[in-house]
Amino acid sequence: MKTAHKSMSPGGIALVASRFRVLGEPARLAILNTLMGGEHSVQELCEATGLSQANVSKHLALLAQQGFVAREKRGLFTIYSIADPSLYRLCELMCGAVERKLGEELKLMR
Repeated sequence: MKTAHKSMSPGGIALVASRFRVLGEPARLAILNTLMGGEHSVQELCEATGLSQANVSKHLALLAQQGFVAREKRGLFTIYSIADPSLYRLCELMCGAVERKLGEELKLMR
């Protein structure tokens, strides 16, 4: 079943492209993947992803700027969480597509 297609302005297309560029970095995807399991501090994100604190902080700043993550100061720590619920739907769509593609490739290899 096809859904109606909405035409976008050039400015809208540029904004969407900018958001996809942010999501095109494996380190940022690893951070978002971790945050999809719940909120985390920078240190916890470093441990979960294997990235340095400077690297995690740099990526979190960009993700926050784009509205993908939220941050909340709790005492000495800053806690990050998913701010844009559309990330869950996007991941479900893309991860499902990747799983199907890998399944097809495995069938071909057998």
